[in-house]
Amino acid sequence: MSETHGHSHSHGLDPQAGRANRARLLITIGIVFIVLVAEVIGGILSGSLALFADAGHMLSDLTGLLVALVALTMAARPATDARTFGHRRAEVFGALANGLILLVFVGFVVVEAVTRLVEPTVAAVQAPLMLGVAVLGAVANTAGLLVLRGGAKDSINMRGAYLEVLGDLIGSIAVILAAIVILLTGFERADAIASLAIAALIVPRALGLLRDVIRVLSQGTPRGTDVALIREHVLSKPGVVSVHDVHVWSITPGANVFSAHVVVHRVVFSENRTDQLLDALTECLADHFDVAHSTFQLEPEEHADHEVDQHR
Repeated sequence: MSETHGHSHSHGLDPQAGRANRARLLITIGIVFIVLVAEVIGGILSGSLALFADAGHMLSDLTGLLVALVALTMAARPATDARTFGHRRAEVFGALANGLILLVFVGFVVVEAVTRLVEPTVAAVQAPLMLGVAVLGAVANTAGLLVLRGGAKDSINMRGAYLEVLGDLIGSIAVILAAIVILLTGFERADAIASLAIAALIVPRALGLLRDVIRVLSQGTPRGTDVALIREHVLSKPGVVSVHDVHVWSITPGANVFSAHVVVHRVVFSENRTDQLLDALTECLADHFDVAHSTFQLEPEEHADHEVDQHR
């Protein structure tokens, strides 16, 4: 005898908060796009590789912001028979594209920066223009942080967007410092050095994105999830004898899914306490492990005996 029961816990924001976060993202996307265009034009006119590198950093974060916006929109769409978990996996494919583009861009910046360090360009870097554009970027990024701050406490996506813009601000500061060094000392290699610093900021993000994508697509255990600890929590519930066939994976980072077969005492069934036990299990997974969707199959001990060879 077995009983299958699934409880779905929504950890998303309420519709009003979702609309507010979409508005925050749209405003920040507009700010980042304007600065991105300004940095590309400024990089061309000033000859600054650091501005180009920071523009690439901002392009990455613009993509991340767009992915966050898509994730918010997709999360609000209901699941269908064709897509039983909805459309949230789109966020993962967006992150995959973003990570690959970032690595290619970093390769270009590093090669160009090393070339400039070894053989400085004949044309001088226009440090005043470089400084002006970088200051504009820093101001705009600060404004973006202020816009996103309100949603960063309530949403994983919004927190990620906040950190992306914070990274942009650090990149702009690196360009400002390089421009000041060039203005004060004439040491133009500072531009290439700043480019390498910005590339160093980008690489961990790119590798982190790809690592998360691989973990999700390979249905690996979500980062920070302790399966042994989950087993301990399940076994601590009154009436539970053992647990097996445990699976934990993610639809997208932050949306964890759990399933397991739980062997329980016969008395739990005879006294009709299965609903009480299922509520305790699903609440435990949601509260302690941030599992968005959990499914348990409750089995009496005699049923579990002939599953032992199939589920270890």
